[in-house]
Amino acid sequence: MNEEQIAAKIKELLIENLGIDEDVLTDEIPLFEDEIGLDSIDSLEIIAAIDETFGVSMTGVGKEPFYNVASLTAYVAENM
Repeated sequence: MNEEQIAAKIKELLIENLGIDEDVLTDEIPLFEDEIGLDSIDSLEIIAAIDETFGVSMTGVGKEPFYNVASLTAYVAENM
């Protein structure tokens, strides 16, 4: 699976599991700031979805990989 496919799957997970509007979700938009505004409970959903979908554990990971879709994609690609 290449990074483009990983990013597409992560976006799909965020849209389906967290109800993020597809029109605002880009690779670079901050996930935990104003426009999208996810919270700590949402981060647990992301951790579970990444683990289940990609087999990559994010438990105990710092906040940097959660910044946006691009950083989540990079983390998953590095740890698959």
